[in-house]
Amino acid sequence: MLRSFASKRSLQSLLHHHYRRCRQNPQFPIINPRPFSSSPGPPSSDAELRKYIGYTLLLLGSAAATYYSFPFSEDARDKKAQLFRYAPLPDDLHTVSNGSGTHEVRTRAFLQPESVEELEGIVKEANVRKHKIRPVGSGLSPNGIGLTRAGMVNLALMDKVLSVDKENKRVTVQAGIRVQQLVDEIKEFGITLQNFASIREQQIGGIVQVGAHGTGARLPPIDEQVISMKVVTPAKGTIEISKEKDPELFYLARCGLGGLGVVAEVTLQCVERQELVEHTFLSNMKDIKKNHKKFLSENKHVKYLYIPYTDAVVVVTCNPMSKEKGPPKNKPKYTAEEALQHVRDLYLESLTKYRDSGSPSEPEIVELSFTELRDKLLAMDPLNKEHVIKVNKAEAEYWRKSEGYRVGWSDEILGFDCGGHQWVSETCFPAGTLSKPSMKDLEYIEELMQLIEKESVPAPAPIEQRWTACSKSQMSPAYSSADDDIFSWVGIIMYLPTMDARQRRQITEEFFHYRHMTQSQLWDQYSAFDHWAKIEVPKDIEDLAGLQARLKKKFPVDAYNQARKELDPNRILSNNMLEKLFPSSEAV
Repeated sequence: MLRSFASKRSLQSLLHHHYRRCRQNPQFPIINPRPFSSSPGPPSSDAELRKYIGYTLLLLGSAAATYYSFPFSEDARDKKAQLFRYAPLPDDLHTVSNGSGTHEVRTRAFLQPESVEELEGIVKEANVRKHKIRPVGSGLSPNGIGLTRAGMVNLALMDKVLSVDKENKRVTVQAGIRVQQLVDEIKEFGITLQNFASIREQQIGGIVQVGAHGTGARLPPIDEQVISMKVVTPAKGTIEISKEKDPELFYLARCGLGGLGVVAEVTLQCVERQELVEHTFLSNMKDIKKNHKKFLSENKHVKYLYIPYTDAVVVVTCNPMSKEKGPPKNKPKYTAEEALQHVRDLYLESLTKYRDSGSPSEPEIVELSFTELRDKLLAMDPLNKEHVIKVNKAEAEYWRKSEGYRVGWSDEILGFDCGGHQWVSETCFPAGTLSKPSMKDLEYIEELMQLIEKESVPAPAPIEQRWTACSKSQMSPAYSSADDDIFSWVGIIMYLPTMDARQRRQITEEFFHYRHMTQSQLWDQYSAFDHWAKIEVPKDIEDLAGLQARLKKKFPVDAYNQARKELDPNRILSNNMLEKLFPSSEAV
């Protein structure tokens, strides 16, 4: 299935394109206008004067005609400038953007095969023609790692469960199946996935290839659940790899960023389906330090949500429900309505301050969830530190009144409402072992909080901290050869609660200042590296060179590039991001 897309081009780029084609193909005439020339003659002061008066009148007339022909609205100065459109965009041109609305491309080539055979044909033809077909999943990666305007292949129509081995708790699926769909289809066999990320809409191929993770110091990232894969490669066709069959390539390709082949089928190691008891409570850094080792070792799943400019730390633990004790008998102290009341009060108060009497009526406040209320609050003044602090304090109060227990199946409990459009940066770094945590994870947070306050960053909540065991996938940020190593993952965030282009641009600039601050002050000190779905390519050449050097210290970049050369010599599965992160030695 082919869908069309094409990028807007300026007039200048069109002329440049025309000139280049002419140089390459003699059938295209080269337009090379020469300057006018005239034979010298006697000077005439009257003629010169009339000439310049004529030029002046022509200029003034053109300016007036332009002004009255293209009137600007009063808010035009706040609107985002658009490239000159040389012609209406064709009907088959579409825009593909990521879930956060922070990255987008236009392309005509968006292929969706329905079978492995069809996928093989697409990859083979693209390789012969040297046409890009970058693998893209659900498009949920905050950095748009799967996007390219040159062309994409998406396996959304390859979404079947192929086989279930109930005894060994294994399932083989097509890589385009979404996490929630997979979980729903295998629950009748009494099995489920070992862990989950915050959301359930990812395709299995995508969530594995970027090394996504859940939380739990005994549980590795999701790529560790993969025990074999069927991969369609441009140079070697369809290959099957596993721990037993070509283990070297298997451990390299399992978290392969879509650069070594299109993952068509995956066999996953599952676990018994269990009900979990989630416990949410409010703590502080002093108590966290006292209990941190116990929290990591005694809970199957645990995460901390820090709220900048407050001492509040939200602790969320999840553990299998005891068959003997049953669900907890504790009743919540506050109702859901009471927990939201303080946030609603701040919203109404802020409406009075930031909106005039002529503002359009707001939707019924009772219909808004907490994250919707937070988005609306932040949209009023997203970069005003004092306003953000008020919102953060209201969030701390919301969590204080939301303390309690919740019981549900793992796929229902282990999720998190991340909010709306946002910029996010997440890093992964070593945190010792489960038996002997280094406490570097808490030191990182303390330094981060100090930086935020020192630099007066309008940092919203939460700063999320999670843990995983190590991965044996060589390209995973949590890779380690030591079985007992644990890793901490810390995410910072800035929401984009408005569609106003000027305001989104300002938030974006502030976020990248925030991100750069954490990178320059903390990352090298703690050996922290980006989550692959959240890494951003620097525009500055020196910063890019520094990033490339850092990646080479952590990851087997040479081995990865060699595998790309062997499996995808024409780089049809690559995009601009991969080429900049992992330049070949020839390119360097």
